[in-house]
Amino acid sequence: MPSIYDSDALSLKEVKTYPLASRPSKVSLDDFARPIPSDSSLSDFLGSLPNILAVQSLKEVAARIHRARKLQKPIIWGIGGHVVKTGLAPLIIDLMKRGLVTAIAANGSVLVHDSEIAMVGSTSEDVDATLGEGAFGGADETGRLLNRAAQEGAKEGLGLGEATGRALLTLEPKNAAYSLLCAAYQARMPFTAHLTIGGDIGHFHPQADGAALGATTHTDFRLLAELVRRMDGGGVYLNIGSAVTLPEVFLKAVTLVRNLGHQLTDITTANFDFIQSYRPLTNVVRRPTADGAGRGFSITGHHELTIPLLAAELICTDKDSR
Repeated sequence: MPSIYDSDALSLKEVKTYPLASRPSKVSLDDFARPIPSDSSLSDFLGSLPNILAVQSLKEVAARIHRARKLQKPIIWGIGGHVVKTGLAPLIIDLMKRGLVTAIAANGSVLVHDSEIAMVGSTSEDVDATLGEGAFGGADETGRLLNRAAQEGAKEGLGLGEATGRALLTLEPKNAAYSLLCAAYQARMPFTAHLTIGGDIGHFHPQADGAALGATTHTDFRLLAELVRRMDGGGVYLNIGSAVTLPEVFLKAVTLVRNLGHQLTDITTANFDFIQSYRPLTNVVRRPTADGAGRGFSITGHHELTIPLLAAELICTDKDSR
């Protein structure tokens, strides 16, 4: 039975083709992964990875971090609490010593988890088990430390990150070697802390002082903005594990710098997370680098995998250490 439609299907007889070998392609055998012998070195392993997509991005980010160090530009690691909870502080501290981290911007949960690791060697309570009885977030030492630091910092005009690092070291914590706050303070490296008031357990501690928390975190915002200003001409900002707070803070620091008439071009930004959320992609990767101002990258994966890979790539390609 013939078709009831008025039009015939389009004929394919005159379609033009070309020889496969003549076509430019984005992937070739040169980019493929290579099997890894059991006696491989770390450099061998990194060299065996496929030079495709995320691996290309990871290598490019590492190269730009090396370039920033050579140019003496800021290399700012913006981190969320999950970075500490997945045990990555020792890697970041090592990269600090190598000059591959020159500043840390943290949300409030970093202060909680990092200080608890320093004081007692453990962190991350079971919220489901304690929320029902209202015990969640009730650790006294954590709340006292963070709020005392804010109050003392506010009196002296310090930022919250610096004040907390100082207060924590004063306690002589037994696990200071694993603390980003302690390592940054001892190295005189900027550590800025950016709070969402009401978002952290210390904000409902009996000693909580909203004015002190606000004053010290605002000082840290202005300090971060100065660091962002210095990024012009080759600096790097990494957003690792903060889906809302730090992307918003970074974007406002960028606009403040430009509002004051400072140039901010040739910068590199990157977002590392296991979900690529709207704010990091928009406020870190895309907007600050738009119109030729720089290059943004997004690398998806669990921090406990991607950050050791980045650290390994940075160390194995570090020509200054050879």
